Amino acid sequence: MDYVDTHCHMVSRTTDDYEQMALTGCVAVTEPAFWAGYDRVSADVFKDYFNHLTDFEPKRAAQFGIRHFAWLCLNPKEGEDAGLTQEVIDLIPPYLDAPNVIGIGEIGFNRVTRKERDSFEKHIALAMEHDQLILIHTPHLEDKYKGTRHTVETLQADSRVNPARVLIDHAEEHTLEMILDNGFWGGITLYPKTKMSLGRAVDMVERFGCDRLCVNSACDWGPSTSLAVPHFIMEMRRRGHADAEIRRVVYENPVSFLGQCPKFSVENTLTGG
Repeated sequence: MDYVDTHCHMVSRTTDDYEQMALTGCVAVTEPAFWAGYDRVSADVFKDYFNHLTDFEPKRAAQFGIRHFAWLCLNPKEGEDAGLTQEVIDLIPPYLDAPNVIGIGEIGFNRVTRKERDSFEKHIALAMEHDQLILIHTPHLEDKYKGTRHTVETLQADSRVNPARVLIDHAEEHTLEMILDNGFWGGITLYPKTKMSLGRAVDMVERFGCDRLCVNSACDWGPSTSLAVPHFIMEMRRRGHADAEIRRVVYENPVSFLGQCPKFSVENTLTGG
């Protein structure tokens, strides 16, 4: 079954991952800018990173017929440095013209501090000024509901934000209803040790339905798998869900949301169609 992985950090994966994803039906990935495992010390480091996301990764993915798209930002973990935040935001606009850049992300909160909020608001303003889609990281806090509520409130404070153009990721059972009720798209991250198991993810689909819902691997350098979405497909089938319903979550929904950006396409890079 064809699928789109809406959140994966391929910069931290091997080329073998692209091959396995292609063999299991992946037609496109979107890669948000994220924390490198350490706090970067200058905007020049981000410039190198953005060059990698907009040049090297699309070419690597194309070898296996996978379309690669990128989201750009300064990650919430690094939002405490106000000076660096502004320097990185100033770097981003020229990259928005790159053929694979589809929006601003993953932005939001880490510990929900005042400086993080300032950074978040500046990224939202950047997205609005350039008519960009937004991908949101919800914080991995003990009180995830509170973090998600702060996220929703910050987005709603800017009247220019259209919730239909925002995907709020890392949703859980107690936050997805808030996300959907406020008109946003919801993302379920299939990252068993710290985010969501396959069983819980299917439970959420059964409870909330398929509308405005996507699943993703968020695969990175942690204990994760680039094949999380195919495993989700198998678990959905095991529990009796029809292929039409599964396809809606793993392919049609992502294409509908991401297709709001004219650059997005699932055209096969090997055959041209």
